[in-house]
Amino acid sequence: EYIPDVSIHARMGYEHDFLEQVGRFDGSGLYLGIDGKISPHFSYSFYHCLATEPGGDFLSNTNWLTVSYENDFMSLKAGKDGVLAGSFEYDAYDVDSYYFMNSSFWNSFDCWQWGASAAFYPDDDHELIIQACNSPLSFGEPNLFAYALGWRGEMEFFESYWTANLWQYDAGSYLKSLNLGNRFYFGNFTIDLDLMGRFGEVEDPYSGMTATLSPSYEISDWGRVFVKAGWESSENVFGGAGFEYFPLKENRNIRLHAAWAYNDYMYGHT
Repeated sequence: EYIPDVSIHARMGYEHDFLEQVGRFDGSGLYLGIDGKISPHFSYSFYHCLATEPGGDFLSNTNWLTVSYENDFMSLKAGKDGVLAGSFEYDAYDVDSYYFMNSSFWNSFDCWQWGASAAFYPDDDHELIIQACNSPLSFGEPNLFAYALGWRGEMEFFESYWTANLWQYDAGSYLKSLNLGNRFYFGNFTIDLDLMGRFGEVEDPYSGMTATLSPSYEISDWGRVFVKAGWESSENVFGGAGFEYFPLKENRNIRLHAAWAYNDYMYGHT
């Protein structure tokens, strides 16, 4: 029970920029994950990018490093973790995301921050979360913090990830954000609809509006097709389409995919 689960997550492939007419094979992520329990109620989780920039420190490449306490009614978590922001695009792991297909907010937001959070379980299908952490808009400056209140719910046809946020960017000044992540289930169809509004005297891509629609269809256990379309008030349009194939019948730990993406913010087709 107390032996940790160790995993390696990686993605590699070929990317081609149709506007510049250039392409190359490359790797886009190599991560180490370690998860385990210390006692029946205490656990830890570690997820680290196995790459460093020259002069970079080890923890700057750690996505999360947390210690948690959990019982049937609540949980407490402390360490480095993702900043709460209600969006299913934002919530996806790096290796499961198609960067050129994502919003400028996703591609710019410094989401991994040190702090603490508490979650409360009013029933088996709902979770209320509060979080306090370093501000993602602090860029290393001290005395700038972020606060969030979130709701995650799972119902028969609908899943929610909603948050209200305050992100401090100067003394007494906050970017206020309301983020509504909505996921709908209709048989083998899944539709994600994310609506994000960020209000304050901060330049794009941090302030403004983001709307994302992403339908997908599960062909069977071995495949999924999806499309995506998004708009931001900075006049960025983004989206794309793709296919994912899972050759192992018993799990989806190996994935082959092909995707096309368009993004005004990143100036290209891939």
